[in-house]
Amino acid sequence: MAKNKKNLSSKAITKQKRHHRQWVTFLRMCRYGVNNFTRNAWLTVAATAIMTITLFVIFVSLVAHNVLTSTVDDLRDKVTMSIYLKTDATAENVEKIATDARTLSSVTDVDITTPEQARDSFIEQNKNSASTLDAIKLANNQFPWTLSIKVVEINDTSQLASFVQENSLLKENISKESPPSFAGSRREAIESIGQAANLAIQGGIVVSIVFGSIAMLIIFNTIRMAIFNRKEEIQMMKLIGAESSFIRGPFLVEAIVYGFFGALIASGLGYTLLMLVAPALEKAKIPIESTTEMLTIYAGFIVLGMIVVGATIGVTSSLLATRRYLKL
Repeated sequence: MAKNKKNLSSKAITKQKRHHRQWVTFLRMCRYGVNNFTRNAWLTVAATAIMTITLFVIFVSLVAHNVLTSTVDDLRDKVTMSIYLKTDATAENVEKIATDARTLSSVTDVDITTPEQARDSFIEQNKNSASTLDAIKLANNQFPWTLSIKVVEINDTSQLASFVQENSLLKENISKESPPSFAGSRREAIESIGQAANLAIQGGIVVSIVFGSIAMLIIFNTIRMAIFNRKEEIQMMKLIGAESSFIRGPFLVEAIVYGFFGALIASGLGYTLLMLVAPALEKAKIPIESTTEMLTIYAGFIVLGMIVVGATIGVTSSLLATRRYLKL
């Protein structure tokens, strides 16, 4: 019994020593990796700079994506597609057409404006123009019924166009003088807003990928040069029996340090730029409040995410370089 306890105690001590040795080895790898980071100033500056630019582009792309999404959502809420019906259309038919329009998957809401309401609204908007008011009074109310329609995607009105062409009751009551607002030049303008937003988002993704590839290439070459410069040192470590993980470790730590500092600098630049341009964007009535609020509340998580992205780019480059040039 005593012998079993002694064996268990010996195993526990051995396990504790092994863990302590692993921890000391890990700390040494980290120290060597940080030292490697400061060995060649020019390579360090170049790798950190391109990593900073890459992460800054990613940061700006994400912020721009959020702002553009908010802008498109805001436009979607403000921009309505209008279908004009004959002035003498019956309220029953208008309501039936509106009900049919609400069943469309691309439609979120439909409001009905009567000719009287349209006339009163026009008079209110032009109350300072005496000639316009006189013309309205003589015209004996020629305003049409109006269906104001909000859609899910402002750059996709194909379903509404089909509805106008295929709904028999609508075709009987649609105004000949006033075509739907989503037809012709206005439709092109509305669609261009959404297309421009999508293009900007896609452009940000492409630029991020390009700079990410450049960052990986530069860090790859930096690690490769570091391997060549320390060839004798690495050979010596092999001769004294150093493990492969211990030899590779410092290069991985060095790459992580590039990502760490690049993320901190890029985040600082990104937040500074946002603070500088936010007043101008608000003045231009671009919805920036939700983006600034999100970046403020989740600042810690965002910076941590940037560090993870930078470290991932660095580690991937370092693994590729060590696998190719570090023969262990």
